Amino acid sequence: MFLALLFLAVVLLFGGLGFAIHLLWIVAVIALLLWLIGFFVRGAERSWYRW
Repeated sequence: MFLALLFLAVVLLFGGLGFAIHLLWIVAVIALLLWLIGFFVRGAERSWYRW
């Protein structure tokens, strides 16, 4: 019984991590698209951000 619960906990943990990593990929792609839009709208010389 303990082994089945341990297996279920590991599966749920990896499932949650997979969902979180997938969500981070979506956020990264959205951030990249926003940066590219800002880069081309304002031009390469006049960026909308400052480092």
